[in-house]
Formats: sequence, structure tokens, C-alpha cells
Amino acid sequence: MESAIGEHLQCPRTLTRRVPDTYTPPFPMWVGRADDTLQQVVMGYLGVQFRGEDQRSAALQAMRDIVAGFDLPDGPAHHDLTHHIDSQGYENLIVVGYWKDVSSQHRWSKSTPVASWWESDDRLSDGLGFFREIVAPRAEQFETLYAFQDDLPGVGAVMDGTSGEINEHGYWGSMRERFPISQTNWMQASGELRVIAGDPAAGGRVVVRGHDNIALIRSGQDWADAEADERSLYLDEILPTLQSGMDFLRDNGPAVGCYSNRFVRNIDIDGNFLDLSYNIGHWASLDQLERWSESHPTHLRIFTTFFRVAAGLSKLRLYHEVSVFDAGDQLYEYINCHPGTGMLRDAVTTAEHST
Repeated sequence: MESAIGEHLQCPRTLTRRVPDTYTPPFPMWVGRADDTLQQVVMGYLGVQFRGEDQRSAALQAMRDIVAGFDLPDGPAHHDLTHHIDSQGYENLIVVGYWKDVSSQHRWSKSTPVASWWESDDRLSDGLGFFREIVAPRAEQFETLYAFQDDLPGVGAVMDGTSGEINEHGYWGSMRERFPISQTNWMQASGELRVIAGDPAAGGRVVVRGHDNIALIRSGQDWADAEADERSLYLDEILPTLQSGMDFLRDNGPAVGCYSNRFVRNIDIDGNFLDLSYNIGHWASLDQLERWSESHPTHLRIFTTFFRVAAGLSKLRLYHEVSVFDAGDQLYEYINCHPGTGMLRDAVTTAEHST
């Protein structure tokens, strides 16, 4: 059994683990592995927001335009497409791209076709909302966990492979302890989420600045190849409780430190639903994410169910990835999105900030 933390990222611990060195996990799990050439990844959430059937065709075409841009030089190494309806009843299509390094993503986003599309006045007048939420954790600032070993989704798709069975899972606090940085750093949040350009209430272009150690979780479910018993397990037992927890975070996030929560369904390029889904949750800090996951009844029921069935899973694929970021490695930008979108909801305006 190996550590979730790759050998080249290990260092003498100054912060102790929550379990003894003799701890043995109750079932096998794995993490994504990358060599020391991977220094920093980029996760880009590029969204199209619309409301009503009359806008659906234009929204899907805008999503396809974004995807087509990924074929340009320095496009992401992996991407997927999602759909969700937010708390205000707006539909959102999100193209999620992953890059293995910051420089290639910067070159892509600054390229003339990409920059001119995003900066065009057409984005202000075509009747749709757009957003880009781009974060770039260093190798020591993210962790992964998979109940399977092949075809890793999300950030795992840009890594080199999968670990052997890992030790740091199956107990409260294990998520934190899979972060390489957790060996010496509490990852405490500092600063505030703040609007630095534009006015969310007025629409148009709005830019939000993040703060140190915002946490992002992507927690996924893949039942595409599951047989009848596992499909029933997910759809009849896991999903109802999961949906309840995700709705709670969507509607009550400020009370628990969750800036934004989206429970999304994967789609194909034509907008057809696939048998995959995941949660996209931005949190004010990792410790607030931990506190909710360890105490809220909906998550405790999910965790208990997973513990009960994990060892017997065959085709039902469950996973997550969690990251934290320095303030300078985040970009949140919105065009004609409603003020409850993403990080807009909880960001303070300049006027609020100055009081």
C-alpha cells in the first residue's frame, strides 16, 4: 500500500495525521499519479447561460463554438460538457477543460480567436450569459480519489496514470491528508471574495477576485456501464440523498461557507444527457467543506451508503477531486449573467468593501 502523496511531493511532516501509522483502510481506493514534470494544472469552467426554449439553439451553438476553440494550438488536454438548472431557473451549459500547465492555457486564452470571441461586443448583445471560472492549483494543492483505476475523468485525465492502493481514505480528515501541502500547511483561507470590475446588478461584464485557499470540489458519478443492480443502487439509493444535499448547498450555501454549488449532468455536443454527473462546489475554505461533509445529515447518509457498498462496486464509478488556490491563480468573469451566478452571489462590491 502506498501514500496518496507521490514520492517527489513528500516531505517531513510538521502537521500530524488523524490516524495512526498502523491504520488500514476498509476497502481499496486509488489516486491519479503524475511525475515531477507536472508543476501546476489549469481547470477552466466556461459557461453559457440561457432561459427558455427560444434561446436553447443559440446557447448550444455558443457551447459548440467554445469546444471548437479547444482544437486551436494549446487547447486543453481533456474536456467534458455539462448542463444544469440553477436556483434562479436559468439553464447553464459548461465546457470544462483541463490543461497540464499554466503557460499553454495562457497562450490559448490570449490567442486571437479565443480572446476576440470573449472580448467581442457580440457577447453583450446576443441575449445569452457567459462566464469563465479558471483556477490553477499547483501540484501540491490538489488531491484526487477514485473507486476505479482506468479512464480517469477530470484532472485525472491529464495525469500519467493511477497509483496502487492508497492509505489515506476511509476516515474523516483523509481528504485533507491526500493534499501534499497538508504535510506542512493548514490551507487556511485569507482575504475576501470581491467584485473588482462591473456591477452584478447591472449585468454587462463583471470580474470577481478570489482569495487565498478557496476550495473547489468536483465529486462525480458514472453509471453508464452499470448493470441493473448497480444502476438501482445509484438511482434509487444514492441519487435521492445526493440530490437533497446538493439542493441544500445550492440554496443555503452562505450559511455553511459554500460560495457556489452546481449539480451538473454530462451531455454530448448536441445537448443530449449522458449517464454521468458531478457536483461543482466552490467553498470559502477547505475546513468549511470538511465541516459540512462531517456533520450534515445528507452527506452523512451518502458517506454511510458508500461505505456499505464500496467494496462490491463493479461498474458504478465514483470519484472526486478537490483543489485549493492562491488568490492570483483564479479568474472569475461573467457577462450578462444573473447576480446569483457562481461567485457573483457572495462577492462584495467595491462600495461594500470600503465600508
